[in-house]
Amino acid sequence: MMPPTPAATDTRVLLASRLLRMFAYGMLGVVLVLYLVRLGFDGGKIGLLLSLTLLGDVAISLWLTAHADRWGRRKTLIVGAALMALGGVGMAASNNFLVLVAAATIGVISPTGGEVGPFQAVEQACLAQEVADRNRTRLFAWYNLAGYLSSALGALAVGWFLGTSHLDGVAAYRVVFWAYAACGVVLGLLALRLSPGVEVSASGAPHTDPTLLGLRESRGLVLRLSALFALDSFGGGFVLQSFLAWWLQQKFGADAAVLGAVFFGTNLLSGVSGLAAVPLAKKIGLINTMVWTHLPSNVLLMLVPLMPTLPLAIAALFARHLLSQMDVPTRQSYVNAVVSPGERAAANGATTTAKQLGTALGPLIAGKLFGAAAATGLPFFICGVLKSSYDVMLWRAFRQTKPPEEQ
Repeated sequence: MMPPTPAATDTRVLLASRLLRMFAYGMLGVVLVLYLVRLGFDGGKIGLLLSLTLLGDVAISLWLTAHADRWGRRKTLIVGAALMALGGVGMAASNNFLVLVAAATIGVISPTGGEVGPFQAVEQACLAQEVADRNRTRLFAWYNLAGYLSSALGALAVGWFLGTSHLDGVAAYRVVFWAYAACGVVLGLLALRLSPGVEVSASGAPHTDPTLLGLRESRGLVLRLSALFALDSFGGGFVLQSFLAWWLQQKFGADAAVLGAVFFGTNLLSGVSGLAAVPLAKKIGLINTMVWTHLPSNVLLMLVPLMPTLPLAIAALFARHLLSQMDVPTRQSYVNAVVSPGERAAANGATTTAKQLGTALGPLIAGKLFGAAAATGLPFFICGVLKSSYDVMLWRAFRQTKPPEEQ
């Protein structure tokens, strides 16, 4: 039996890193606010800490990914893992608010249970380099599915631990943060196992001098994509999961058990829809798959507030999530295909940061809209229109820019 190639080993290491990291983020998404409340901080301080955490995540991600292709992708992943470990230690070891703010800000802590930090951008650059163009989208689909499932398992695991532990509240939460720090250490060890094949120099691409966002020849294309992705995420910020849960409760009286089942279903369908995008992208192309699955999902979203009963509203949501995430692996695959190989990590970092900033702006307006006009469903319509506008502009601007496997 032939031993695995370095590329195959690297792929396994990167997928293992994704599974472990998202498991850790899934744990923290459950306990972070609960821990801060138990420590005695009020809502104002907790909100400040969460805001600084999100800003720190964006700043660190953008800075590291802008330099990853030049400094070394393995080194960047190790630095990110070290920050993660330090953040976990700081959160677990101190009651001091300033220490906690510092730990959360630099420690790539995830307040939402989702991906933060430089990891995804760098890992996808590595994966794109070591896989054939025809297999890139499929690999990204499995990469995303692994993240969805692992984050859900992390949330389930920490819920079981907190429910069965004999430790008091603060001590139990601190165990979770120590576990998070340990995950950071293991991630660093995994990064050390990556071969030189993940680096830019392995593809023959020269290291360049530092430039804006780490981009040179791909700068214009990436900035245009980033602007469009920010518009899409700005629209998505009007119907975040937390807002949707509140609306379902206010509109239909859905209780916590129903909401939990609904969001478990939507997350599962989101992960599966990414796999369904792979064969479709091979037939009609990446841009067409992104646009012509996303547009009907936006229509389904706008139908949700028009449904007269809770079961019908849930059915519309489920139908929407069967389509809504088909653009995720195709979008990631497209970005890594059309930029220079030596600028993949920087391009991933720039587009991801744009999406994060866009998402952060939507709730500032959506919160007031949900509170003032819950019965009208206005945020759903704003979200659908903005996201549909993104689809049309993306198709018009990039339908002629083909990835290598479509030329």
